[in-house]
Amino acid sequence: MSAAPTLQIKQLRVRYRQREVLAGVDLGCIRPGELIALVGPNAAGKSTLLKAIAGLVPATGHIRYGDDDWSGWPVGRRVEHIGFMPQSTPESSNLTVLEATLVALRCTRLGARKSDELEALRTIEHLGIGELALRPLHELSGGQRQLAALAQAVVRNSPILLLDEPVSALDLAHQWQVMHVARRLADENRIVIVVLHDLALAAQWADRIAILHQQKIHSLGTPNDTITDKTLEQVWGVRARVRVCEQGRPFVLVDAIAPQANPLSEQRQDDTR
Repeated sequence: MSAAPTLQIKQLRVRYRQREVLAGVDLGCIRPGELIALVGPNAAGKSTLLKAIAGLVPATGHIRYGDDDWSGWPVGRRVEHIGFMPQSTPESSNLTVLEATLVALRCTRLGARKSDELEALRTIEHLGIGELALRPLHELSGGQRQLAALAQAVVRNSPILLLDEPVSALDLAHQWQVMHVARRLADENRIVIVVLHDLALAAQWADRIAILHQQKIHSLGTPNDTITDKTLEQVWGVRARVRVCEQGRPFVLVDAIAPQANPLSEQRQDDTR
């Protein structure tokens, strides 16, 4: 395995108007070959964090790729190093999967090359969706569109992949397929950061889990270190039991909403005063 650069993220801050969305996020040093699952409650800033890393929203702080400080890089140069999969994909496009993948391949350079179509086809085949290559995007199911979007994100062979909720609204089979691909891409010496809501998927596929809460990283570590009863109550406001499966991975059984997080509980207390 080659000595590819690491990605270092420290004190990353993002503001929208007068509101602070990210308040000094530290992800430390992320090594090639790692898959990091970024989890947290709704509206915690997970998508914003991915966009800040990609240079798609203004941010302050330190992002270093190897010895290079990305703060001085133009967006175009940063995009050359990043494959970005957005949270939602277009449903009405008449482009075929192959055409959309070609557009993604050529977006950071001028002109076409004779090898482009072959390179796009190889990427599509590598993801196991060769039979979709000539089908229009608007004809695909949600899961198929997610895989087509993944092909667009990885076709340039970027060393860093940022995937924003790639398994949202997918059935179990498509969830497994997408996460299996993400894991394989990390094993090919890429850095992969995936936003997920399902803690079981995060525990199954990620090397480390970063939990975003109150605009900062609440905890960062292995699935067994980060998914705990205490963290579930502090971050998600639930009373839950964390158990370990026969493969050593944690899974969560939610029993109730924690009293301090339950508006109905607060109402009952008000009624008794």
